[in-house]
Amino acid sequence: MEYEIGPDESVSTAVVCAVSAVEGVDERSLRPLAEVLDPDALNALFDPRGDGTPRPGGRLTFVYSKCSVTVDNGEYLTLHPIDPQICTECGPSVIDTAIQ
Repeated sequence: MEYEIGPDESVSTAVVCAVSAVEGVDERSLRPLAEVLDPDALNALFDPRGDGTPRPGGRLTFVYSKCSVTVDNGEYLTLHPIDPQICTECGPSVIDTAIQ
């Protein structure tokens, strides 16, 4: 799934919204993003610089809930559901904290 991050939407909020849509669950039923990574740090990676100029490029991929999430330039998310067999073998705590 491709997700375009809105102009007034933080990257961390977009991640939670997109993952809940892919999984077909309410956002509140997901594990808090803060238990997987620091949402403020995620936002800061893609926020404009201190002088207001945009940061060029940037890509980050991580696993949240049952999805592989890639953030591109702080503008787009690409989400891929993780194979349920992998989730069964590794367990949810490994899936939620794995970094690719």
